Amino acid sequence: MERGKAGATIDIRQQKRPDLVAEEIKRLITERDLKPGDKLPREVELQQMFSVSKSTIREALKSLEVQGLIKVTTGPGGGGTIIEVPLDRTLQLLQNYLFFKDVSIDDIYTVRKLLEPELAAGAVAHLTEADFTALDDSIACCDTPSAHQDGDIVKRRQEDVNFHDILAAANPNPFLRFSCELINEMIRQLIEFRNDTPAAELERFGQANVKIHKAITKAARERDADKVRELMVVHMTEAPRYVKRMKGKLRGRLILDAEIRKRVKAQPET
Repeated sequence: MERGKAGATIDIRQQKRPDLVAEEIKRLITERDLKPGDKLPREVELQQMFSVSKSTIREALKSLEVQGLIKVTTGPGGGGTIIEVPLDRTLQLLQNYLFFKDVSIDDIYTVRKLLEPELAAGAVAHLTEADFTALDDSIACCDTPSAHQDGDIVKRRQEDVNFHDILAAANPNPFLRFSCELINEMIRQLIEFRNDTPAAELERFGQANVKIHKAITKAARERDADKVRELMVVHMTEAPRYVKRMKGKLRGRLILDAEIRKRVKAQPET
């Protein structure tokens, strides 16, 4: 920091050139209204546009790629392509932030109880026959007799969450949809159970989910949004009780990229 006239404080720190160029490329994306799938200008064009070196452009593009905004390919026809920021990447950034916070399972379900009923109710009018088929398939996967094998249990817990993702995808509110999908992904990635969790307890939780999911689907087929909202409140109230009885806990460490890409976990999830 440096003092200027009249004692004013001036911040003499400056962003690195690649960071400044990355910000300018973001502005370019906005001004040209580029969408996922659209290509950025070629590297040589970006060099001329911003009067910087090839290495600076490449560092800027790499920064945007790390942020999840673009994908960079090499070779003829390569360069930067706009992509939709992956939910997994957003989760990783959020979990990095929450790593230093005292967040509990109760905290997550308190928010979920507020959002999920409105998400489900708002989805009712937009659910298609394909959506109902997907909901029924998800329920059927969880309703099969337990083979008492870890893989089967993990798959059923995954489907419990997939049920909610199907409802989320049908809701037209993009911010509400994103918020609930992010919470669902946190539940998949961060909640784990102890190895000594009784199979009978896992089975009770699974059957409770099947029962309420069937009721929610039935009400949704009848286009009864109020009933769906009411049932989802019940569901979101009961779920954390089961999780705590099964000694569920949040993983207290940062998620690695390799773990994010690994969709099937070694521990049962809710």
